[in-house]
Amino acid sequence: MIPKEIFKKVRQIEITTSRMVSDVFAGHYHSVFKGQGMEFDEVREYQMGDDIRSIDWNVTARTGVPHIKKYVEEREMTVMLLVDMSMSCRFGSQDQLKSSVAAEIAAILAFSAIRNSDKVGLIIFTDQIEKFIPPRKGLRHVLRVIREVLYFQPRGRGTDMTVALDYLSKVTTQKTVAFLLSDFLDPLGVDKDADQAYASLRKTLSVANRRHDLIAIALNDRREKQWPDCGVVHLKDFESDRLIAIDAKDPRVRQHIKKEFHKRQQQQREFFGSVGIDCITLETDKSYTHELIKFFKKRQKRLSKI
Repeated sequence: MIPKEIFKKVRQIEITTSRMVSDVFAGHYHSVFKGQGMEFDEVREYQMGDDIRSIDWNVTARTGVPHIKKYVEEREMTVMLLVDMSMSCRFGSQDQLKSSVAAEIAAILAFSAIRNSDKVGLIIFTDQIEKFIPPRKGLRHVLRVIREVLYFQPRGRGTDMTVALDYLSKVTTQKTVAFLLSDFLDPLGVDKDADQAYASLRKTLSVANRRHDLIAIALNDRREKQWPDCGVVHLKDFESDRLIAIDAKDPRVRQHIKKEFHKRQQQQREFFGSVGIDCITLETDKSYTHELIKFFKKRQKRLSKI
């Protein structure tokens, strides 16, 4: 039996995000994520202005009247949501955890997909595959996806994106639009063997991006870049159990934290750019609507030039 508070939260997200999809995102989604090709629709008589390359010469020869082949976009796609549920993503210093924001983003993307008759699937991962929901259509299916992102209790604590991306390739035989939601704290700048981690992940991302349309969504918390003057603070990394004490009263320490945050963000942009992957950066204490719309418009503008 699912507790009533879970239904209440899922319903709240459904109402909020479905309204946003209706008002803003559905149209952007449709224009940015095209179908996987064109399929034959019908043959009709040639009309002035039609592309002569579409002429069906067999029908034209048989009837004595020029005819063209008409195609329509093969619209249906599959959207895969790859959601990081490691311990660092279950952190939040403001009103929401990163994982809660991830659920809202997943809801917007999922509702946009089913509004366009696309399928939606889910992979929850940590340092292992935690949950896989095969792609399907329909409101009930999307609500299940949201519920899992909100309340699933993973076994793992760490992060291994290569596991998730390799699994994506195993369970999907066709090209998908894949959204990778994570804080990307590991391996982007945290691992001891940073160079090796970068190289391994770059290779995996490159392969995945060739097979799919892969988009990264980076979730950040305010306390990762800005600390108040609050004296000595003892911190624990829940993924590694590592303990650390910082003197937040020291302005040099606070400045160092801020500098390292911006450095990591710059590394993320350069890293994803080097493998041709779009990255949307969101913060848990700010509205994500503007950044998502900016992404859709930027991609739409880029596609219009192709």
